[in-house]
Amino acid sequence: MSAVTVTLRLAREASIPIVMRAPEHPITDIVRRYTPQDRSGCLAVFDGNVPTYFNMAERDDFTGFLDSDAVACSYQVVERYGRIVACGGFAVDANSFSAGLCWGMVANGLHNMGLGSVLTAARLKSARNTPGVEQVRLDTSQHTQGFYRRSGFVVEGIVPDGYGPGLDRWDMLLRL
Repeated sequence: MSAVTVTLRLAREASIPIVMRAPEHPITDIVRRYTPQDRSGCLAVFDGNVPTYFNMAERDDFTGFLDSDAVACSYQVVERYGRIVACGGFAVDANSFSAGLCWGMVANGLHNMGLGSVLTAARLKSARNTPGVEQVRLDTSQHTQGFYRRSGFVVEGIVPDGYGPGLDRWDMLLRL
């Protein structure tokens, strides 16, 4: 594989060229709002990340979120060649000065290729553009806390086995 330029199109926004290791053919990723038709693709991404990044017991919660809240809370998907390869969103808390990142994930075979950075940047941009939002909170596992630290988040607390045996919960915060 060689480094190639990938064109990322953000729905209703300018394209962002990024360079990442990829097959010899150019890749076009599209970041866009979630629709109910994306449900099965998002569930496939979730399932591919069990048990390392998610506990299977969380699947019902994620399914409920997709069915009830995803459309209303700025949930986004990254689509590549018609397939969902990443998804995540944010919701503004009732106090309206804080937003929370929710259900962020990248297809298991595509970790460490820049998709998580693209998705996180898109979610943080949306949060920054939301009037009154001054900070972003998230909870994640020990497996991804380093990624979020590199994005500027600081650790507020750790709950051992907070998501289930061997899957710790890390609470993190980013002030905008």
